[in-house]
Amino acid sequence: MVLSFEKKKLLYEGAFIPAHPLALHNDKSLDEQSQRRLTRYYIEAGVNGLAVGVHTTQFEIRDPEINLYEKVLSLAIDEVENLNVTNELLMIAGVCGPTDQAVEEAKMAKRLGYDMVLVSNGGLGNYTEEDLLERTRKIATVIPVFGFYLQPAVGGRQLSFDFWKAFSAIDNVLAIKMAPFDRYETLSVARAVCESGRQDEIALYTGNDDNIVLDLFTTFKFRIDGKLVEKQIVGGLLGHWSVWTENAVQMFKKIKEARNKETIELKWLKVAQNVTDANAAFFDSKHQFKGSIAGINEVLRRQGLLQGNWCLADHEVLSEGQSEEITRVEEEYPELNDVKFVKSFLNNVSHV
Repeated sequence: MVLSFEKKKLLYEGAFIPAHPLALHNDKSLDEQSQRRLTRYYIEAGVNGLAVGVHTTQFEIRDPEINLYEKVLSLAIDEVENLNVTNELLMIAGVCGPTDQAVEEAKMAKRLGYDMVLVSNGGLGNYTEEDLLERTRKIATVIPVFGFYLQPAVGGRQLSFDFWKAFSAIDNVLAIKMAPFDRYETLSVARAVCESGRQDEIALYTGNDDNIVLDLFTTFKFRIDGKLVEKQIVGGLLGHWSVWTENAVQMFKKIKEARNKETIELKWLKVAQNVTDANAAFFDSKHQFKGSIAGINEVLRRQGLLQGNWCLADHEVLSEGQSEEITRVEEEYPELNDVKFVKSFLNNVSHV
């Protein structure tokens, strides 16, 4: 399977892709109505794609006793088709686990109509870097791959420059989400892509929720074989973008316009820090991100998009003081939220 010309153009020019949360009832069963409404909210907010079955969607959907992976992926695709926007969105499915599991999930994503898969290397501590590369090669024969450098604090691992260079050389790897929350490692991935010989075939996306705005203004420059090579971070695939989404979409559009100019206005440095401060509250950085999924769900609950901040795993709850931190950033940065848009959206869908 290869990506269509139109979807590839969207990917390379820079797309706004939120990670899709999971809507639950208080008994932890799937809230299908809210799940569908969330998908529609993102589409009407103007996103360029959706990542479903990823960390924000909760990895536990794959547990045999829960068995929601296929159902959740199907619901998102169904809403996209209902709204007739299939050709306008990059649909990305998260795949994880040992090689056989990841390949089967990739096959399922392809069958359901997804364009790409975001490949997580989490939970594979017994795999060598070569094992991870071979796993990726097998997945890439099924469907285009979106690489993922996940920070160690939430289950990722440090991966070498040589790994990313070899990873980038794999046919059908078309993008990499850089989310090590580490400037040195982010730089290493960008250089590896440029040295792979496929720098024009791989899009760089930020997943660094601690540095979203500045990443989106970043262009790397390396001298490779005597030639100067530049590589820009073109878009984002972010859990942070699953909240206050309509406002963030508008900000992303303005950033894309602003980064084409020779000079960048100083106001963006202030905006960058405000966004990071809000993310610290949502993602619970004070407690090593333990409340990150519950935090996202709590923001959506407050806006009326979810019934509650419930998660499948009992340990996935708000940390002490996190609710107060979310309240603080809501009050401190009203210019970042999309409260008015959500109210209008909910009013309109209630009359459908």
